[in-house]
Amino acid sequence: MVFSTSANRNGFVQQTNSSIIDYRLKQGTPFEITLSGAGSITWNNLLYSYKLTREHSNWSDWSTDSKFVFTDIEPGNHICIFKARDAFGPESAELKLSLTIIPNFFRTQFTLIALIILVLLVIYTISRWRTFYFALERFKLESIINRRTEELVKEKEKTDNLLARVLPRETAAELKETGKVNTQKFNMATVLFSDIQGFTKITDELNPENLIDQLDKFFLYFDSVVDKYRIEKIKTIGDAYMCAGGIPHKNRTNPVEVVLAALEMLSYMREINLEHNPGQDIWDLRIGIDTGPIIAGVVGRNKLSYDIWGTTVNTASRMESSGEVGRINISGNTHIFVQDYFLCTYRGKMPIKNKGDIEMYFVDGIKPVLSNNLDLYRPNIEFQTQLQFLRFGDLEEFILEKLEKGLPKNLYYHNLKHTVDVYTQVELIGRSEDVNLEEQLMLQTAALFHDAGHLIDYDTHEEMGVKLAREILPGYQYSERQIEIISDLIMVTKLPPKPKNLLEAIMCDADLDYLGRTDFIPVSNMLYKELHEHGRIGTIQEWNELQIKFIEKHQYFTNTARKLRNVNKNSQLENIKEWIEKNKL
Repeated sequence: MVFSTSANRNGFVQQTNSSIIDYRLKQGTPFEITLSGAGSITWNNLLYSYKLTREHSNWSDWSTDSKFVFTDIEPGNHICIFKARDAFGPESAELKLSLTIIPNFFRTQFTLIALIILVLLVIYTISRWRTFYFALERFKLESIINRRTEELVKEKEKTDNLLARVLPRETAAELKETGKVNTQKFNMATVLFSDIQGFTKITDELNPENLIDQLDKFFLYFDSVVDKYRIEKIKTIGDAYMCAGGIPHKNRTNPVEVVLAALEMLSYMREINLEHNPGQDIWDLRIGIDTGPIIAGVVGRNKLSYDIWGTTVNTASRMESSGEVGRINISGNTHIFVQDYFLCTYRGKMPIKNKGDIEMYFVDGIKPVLSNNLDLYRPNIEFQTQLQFLRFGDLEEFILEKLEKGLPKNLYYHNLKHTVDVYTQVELIGRSEDVNLEEQLMLQTAALFHDAGHLIDYDTHEEMGVKLAREILPGYQYSERQIEIISDLIMVTKLPPKPKNLLEAIMCDADLDYLGRTDFIPVSNMLYKELHEHGRIGTIQEWNELQIKFIEKHQYFTNTARKLRNVNKNSQLENIKEWIEKNKL
């Protein structure tokens, strides 16, 4: 049997008598085979059958057609087997064709890998582009949000600044948080009224623009003065200026601070007259002051206004209207609080509705001993220290209340009583050691803070006490130098005591004053109980042995403490030793 083959795409025909042919063909090329003969078999009425080993596992049906056409054969190696028979049944020998189908380029493994890589690259590119696109959109949105946020912040700042100019800061904060402001009563506030005299006459001599500019200049200076003394400006009406001390923060220094502010206002007006109109007082100021209870709150809805009411306001207004040009007229109530600081001249009494007759005084200036180079309008260091001591009363009240409410309940020794004991002792020893007024202030302030750190941490309470002092004291107008001294006084109480100067020696002696007191035993027991609960000491026997070692090494540093406590301290030492001996038995 003879093969006759053709591959139309390649345009060639091959004939062979071989029983097996090796043939290579590209995938997709139609492949035609014609069987020409069958060896010894008679050529009449031949039937043909084939089998393609990778495509078909069974022989095809017998057919008289000797031409076979194959298309779309799968790539790979194939064996195509042919046989023939006549009508009577004898079959020829099998003829085989080895057929290798070469895959098209796009069906090769390389192409497949390349396509996969390409698809992955496309997916990655799309993903990255989407990421970039969304990031770009997010950036645009964030930019818009940030810009809008900045605009809102600026608007909020403008609103806050506007509120701060109209209302006290705390009142403005309350209004923003709750939408309303509760009225407050202050038992001791000092109200000041001032009025520029001859204003109507001046309006005839100056053009309106110059007049308003001059008034604005005056009131701007007055604003700086009241800010300096932490006085609250209430309002201006025409040529009248009204302010009050002791609000919205209650304090006991407001009578002195308001009078100081009044002196600065008068001094400024005199300087203006000397500068522009020598020998002629065009701008005259009249001031009235009263001290007493007031009510403060916000009035209005669309146009907010912080205002004050009460008989004290009315009395201050009467003090101003009944005063004299270039003078400060104060009530008897104010005089009670300021007479130790200022020279005052009694004026007599004036009837006030619902209050009866009110005494009046002119303030002539600061007392010479408290003035700066006898300038009765300028306070000296001694004045500032006395005022700071007066302000210290507010600080003392604030800290003691904070300790009473905030100290842990298991502080049996380092409690409020211990702070009061140390506070009392620094005052007693300080006076005996003849420290000056400012040094006494430093000692008493340090005594208030030396154990306040227990509000934060037990082990580092000295460091925490310093931290609290640095946060709180600037609000009570302590200088940086004073705060440094107070910080050192707090830290020197850390055991073992190592004072470097007299103030630190006083602080150390006051802190360990209990060692020489008659109540040493109960105080010592409280300290043991506290340390034991905090895991710092074991048995009472160990505690007493530790106390003996400490007391034997301890010494008081000031003459006052040695005179007051050394004898008792030695006696307590003997008592502890006796107790230890008895308990050994």
